[in-house]
Amino acid sequence: PGSPAGRAGLEGSPGGGRRVFSPAGEFREFSRRQLRDMERLFRQYDAGKDGFIDLMELKLMMEKLGAPQTHLGLKNMIKEVDEDLDSKLSFREFLLIFRKAAAGELQEDSGLHALARLSEIDVSTEGVKGAKSFFEAKVQAIHESSRFEEEIKAEQEEKKKQAEELKQRKAAFKELQSAFKQ
Repeated sequence: PGSPAGRAGLEGSPGGGRRVFSPAGEFREFSRRQLRDMERLFRQYDAGKDGFIDLMELKLMMEKLGAPQTHLGLKNMIKEVDEDLDSKLSFREFLLIFRKAAAGELQEDSGLHALARLSEIDVSTEGVKGAKSFFEAKVQAIHESSRFEEEIKAEQEEKKKQAEELKQRKAAFKELQSAFKQ
């Protein structure tokens, strides 16, 4: 009933309990559009429509993305984000792939890195270029805006100074003018 991202889903947690999963709440680094794109990709390859991508579905996915993996490679891909140890990917675990990719936590030669890089969802185009560069971009933006504010203040000060000089010149001219009138 519903889609993995469109509704709060129940996910198994490592402790054995169940908890409500809200993609938008937990994965705030991604835009709503990115989450929808990731959900669409997930559903596209969830051939069994059971809310999970199993080994064979992942194999098909990687082949279609042009990065086929060995059986062992596929198992390792799942193992890297399989928090509930059920040997298949839930939507939440699927999102972890993109979080790790954005944070630069995936090895360049790993299958998960290839999946994140080759899928249609390029998280870097949305401004999440990895946690490090994301925060660097934030700091840069703050610096840019404060520099911009400083430039505006400097321009305002310059205008005030020019207005004051003009006022003084007019006053001096009026004094000079009144001296000539007498």
